[in-house]
Amino acid sequence: MEDDGILLMESPQRIFEKYHIDEEMGFALPNPLEKLPPPYDEWISIAKNLPELIKKNELRKKVDELKILSIDGLSGHKLQRLARLALGYITMAYVWNQGDGDVRKVLPQNIAIPYCELSEKLGLPPILVYADCVLANWKKKDPNGPMTYENMDILFWFPGGDCSKGFFLVSLLVELAAASAIKVIPNLLKAVKNQDEVTLKKALHYIASCLHRAHKEFEEVHKHVDPSTFFKVLRIYLSGWKGNSKLPEGLKYEGFWENPKEFAGGSAAQSSIFQCFDILLGIQQCSGEEFAAEFLQEMRNYMPPAHRDFLLLLKSGPSVREFVRSRDDVELKADYNECVKAMVSLRKYHLKIVAKYIVIPASQQPKNNQASEESSEQKNKGTGGTNAMDFLKSVRTTTEKFLLIDH
Repeated sequence: MEDDGILLMESPQRIFEKYHIDEEMGFALPNPLEKLPPPYDEWISIAKNLPELIKKNELRKKVDELKILSIDGLSGHKLQRLARLALGYITMAYVWNQGDGDVRKVLPQNIAIPYCELSEKLGLPPILVYADCVLANWKKKDPNGPMTYENMDILFWFPGGDCSKGFFLVSLLVELAAASAIKVIPNLLKAVKNQDEVTLKKALHYIASCLHRAHKEFEEVHKHVDPSTFFKVLRIYLSGWKGNSKLPEGLKYEGFWENPKEFAGGSAAQSSIFQCFDILLGIQQCSGEEFAAEFLQEMRNYMPPAHRDFLLLLKSGPSVREFVRSRDDVELKADYNECVKAMVSLRKYHLKIVAKYIVIPASQQPKNNQASEESSEQKNKGTGGTNAMDFLKSVRTTTEKFLLIDH
């Protein structure tokens, strides 16, 4: 298979360049920009002041007063990603405003047109996705300091105080810990092709250690994100307009499309990293519940196109799982299983997080008329619009099935 050959024969640097992957940062955007040139700096100014503008109920007025800007002056990937991030924040804020049910069903053309044009150019839907608010929404306080929570910040905030920072930065640090393993993928696939068990064991061992480190980073969420604030505040601004009773037809992007469009909100399922390891380890989510496999497949449309293409390329490579199964090597199977167990462990932990941050707060909502209806509808819904508990249970159970067991 030609793609398989290209993947294996090209140098890792060429592969990473082609698929917008950074050797250290993985799928995250390295050193995102923070400023846009005039006249686009107006977008930054609004996005930077969202919590204050929302609190004073001035956000929508500010947005309505903006001029329609052509995106032609935005050249270069990083500049375009920053503009999209700012417009994504503004869009979520414009739609949900103070989170009190006063929802706008039409995004005005002065935001809708540049946002949709920019999104088309970048191959992403015009809604805030994981690639925006997690992968491109960070900076170091001390540029020479380490990539740690203490030395990092986010570029834009939603209401809810430090909840945004906690949620997005912990997600990024989980992503980065797991992404450290991407750099060994070319060597791992070469090892399979060359039947080099020693190199393969080393690579699998390294991947497992990165996934364990990701689990450790995930545990930090308790320290930085308050469940009540997440559920009652931040979650509202991450909600999309697909399968959402507040926007049953979706959102109308004025001046760009005739009819309203439905898009899912930001979700961890839009991260390429865990789908990447599923493919690499031969974990086929399509062998589980149909809805979970379909949701994961749909979430690929919310990933940057280069990352989507990388996942397809991995799928065309040699099967690590089949090679490990074909060898009579106990150690090799154990190293492979360690990677699968680490994936299971992360998914089990994710279930605990969803219970703490969504299910329990939903059950504690006051049981009066509309609020009780809403909480029963919302109870298990993740920001991506699916039933988060059912989805994660299915993905965890399917992952467990791929442990290699000696009969």
